[in-house]
Amino acid sequence: MNFGYKIHEITVRYTYLYFLFFIFWDSQPSKLSPRALELLTNKDNLRLLSVVSLWEIQIKQQLGKLKLNKTLPEIIILQQNNYIEILPITVDHILALDSLPMHHKDPFDRLLIAQANIENAVLISCDSVFANYSVKLEW
Repeated sequence: MNFGYKIHEITVRYTYLYFLFFIFWDSQPSKLSPRALELLTNKDNLRLLSVVSLWEIQIKQQLGKLKLNKTLPEIIILQQNNYIEILPITVDHILALDSLPMHHKDPFDRLLIAQANIENAVLISCDSVFANYSVKLEW
């Protein structure tokens, strides 16, 4: 299977970076806010799914803290088929961590904030700690 960074030709209105909540889109859409569901389903937006989220899901699943209806590879393929781009971690993302205050100790969340800022994306999350950072948020 090839899970490379795949670009689709779309007209972009806004760029959104999804936190872990994308997994509810298929299995439990009622757990998403109406606004998050609207942004997730709007194909006019560039919708990004970070490797950071996939990494965290894999760890939580392996530790037994997360049960999925589909395998992680199936979820990734489904997201790519829905024109959601996989966002890799770059050196710029990692270097941006240095400028973030330590409001949040979770390394996955801090990296998502750095990615959202570097990519000029709106982070889709209901995590209230994110509001302590200079990052665009929606929920």
